[in-house]
Amino acid sequence: MLVAREIFITGGTGYIGRPLIEMLLQRGHRVTALARPGSEGRLPPGCARLTGNALAAGTLSERVPASSTFVHLVGVAHPSPAKAREFRAIDQKALEASVEAARRAQVAHFVYLSVARPAPVMKVYQQVRTECEELITASGLAATFVRPWYVLGPGHWWPYALVPFYALAELLPATRESAQRLGLVTLRQMVTALGTAVENPPARARIIDVPAIRAAEWEGYSSTRVVGA
Repeated sequence: MLVAREIFITGGTGYIGRPLIEMLLQRGHRVTALARPGSEGRLPPGCARLTGNALAAGTLSERVPASSTFVHLVGVAHPSPAKAREFRAIDQKALEASVEAARRAQVAHFVYLSVARPAPVMKVYQQVRTECEELITASGLAATFVRPWYVLGPGHWWPYALVPFYALAELLPATRESAQRLGLVTLRQMVTALGTAVENPPARARIIDVPAIRAAEWEGYSSTRVVGA
């Protein structure tokens, strides 16, 4: 039986955040989302809105429900190696603020959109996301780390040209593991994986990698790897 949950989301007006909120609302969950001033109108109808700064823990903690699920999606749009400084100034600082607010509210579950690794490019991006995962783990919060590499969807179609190369790489023993770990996922798969993670909180830290993102279903799944298991 589905349990309606209190959910707080940062990054809810973005590429992944908005469709995730829509699906969570459709399933009967109560969602509050943070939005920058002027961006509130981009949140779906039915979502409670908090106008504020994702880099300020004080703004967040005012409205994070106790024992809720905190979903952190804030990140620099269209990441590239040229944005290394922004990864530190925005991605890392926003995560630090979210963890502080989540600890104050004693949330039951923290869901973090991370990145697949190791990978041959985007070293600083991977390093920042790794450090953010370590900070969440050190906080003692029960957490889910979702690790896609590239999410296909509106405005993000160009990697489809690589699909034949991925298919070949997954057939070859020498490249199979890397091709699967750094595989492409669709926006629908990402939203489904995040939503399923929300509805099925872990007892401790858990990783959802690319194969698990592809396999996730709303009614529950077992294709996840428990940290330390």
